[in-house]
Amino acid sequence: MEILSHISTAAMAMAVLCGALAALLALAYRWLQVEEDPRLEAICELLPQANCGGCGVPGCQQFAHALLAGQIAPAACNTAPPDALARIAALLGTPVGTRVRRVARLACAGGQHVARQRAHYQGLPGCRAAQMVSGGAKACSWGCLGLGDCTLRCRFDAIHLDTHGLPVIDPDRCTACGDCVDACPRALISLEPLENRLWVACRNRQSGPDARDVCAVACTACGRCVADAAPGLIRLEDGLAVIAGDARQASRQATARCPTGAIVWLSTPTTAERGPAAGPVRRREALPVSPAHTP
Repeated sequence: MEILSHISTAAMAMAVLCGALAALLALAYRWLQVEEDPRLEAICELLPQANCGGCGVPGCQQFAHALLAGQIAPAACNTAPPDALARIAALLGTPVGTRVRRVARLACAGGQHVARQRAHYQGLPGCRAAQMVSGGAKACSWGCLGLGDCTLRCRFDAIHLDTHGLPVIDPDRCTACGDCVDACPRALISLEPLENRLWVACRNRQSGPDARDVCAVACTACGRCVADAAPGLIRLEDGLAVIAGDARQASRQATARCPTGAIVWLSTPTTAERGPAAGPVRRREALPVSPAHTP
């Protein structure tokens, strides 16, 4: 009987202790509870939930909290449609903000049909691996290696390789997350405003004759685009034409006398038009491997 009495006492003590702890937890919950803004769920439903990070915030949930805190404007979202941004702004009672939609762009047009290969690459698949083996197989030390690291890193199926081994970016799918920028070992991809039409599709910094020898569409730093563009819009830096001014003020006149078509006018986000002096690229098959053209 004495043993049962001790067990009963212990059980009662445990029950009292558990009750006291439960009461303390309930009080703590009431005192420490943070009420969630009722607009949060509605805002999250309007966001694309891509969690791409193109807005500079890790994910859509965090972006919604930043909106509610007034730390960011709805227009900072690069993926949501305009009507969704307008509804978010109405919920918040704030302006939508100025939207500058950005997309990834490739600064190279040197596909296998216009750029020479100095060797056949056989090894681990991928641009970064090829870059570590004597700088890759391409004769142009700055050109796209065409092994698709960017396509594998893209989470939104916005990049694929064309028949000439060059990445093609779908602006409708691109969220400007920057993954492809990080993936390219030659820093050929950058995030650019979609509305900018003038683009230098080259990063080759060799001298004019050497550049043309390894790639038919390389920039030769002839300076004609500098002369034809608005003053200060384009300048030459280390043997390469660079858009230094406000590209929104550009016109297709800057491409008119480019002898290789390295500088292009984007009549649509996916259509790059070369100037008449360059003429069309007629070759469709890959150039033969030419070790003698190693720079």
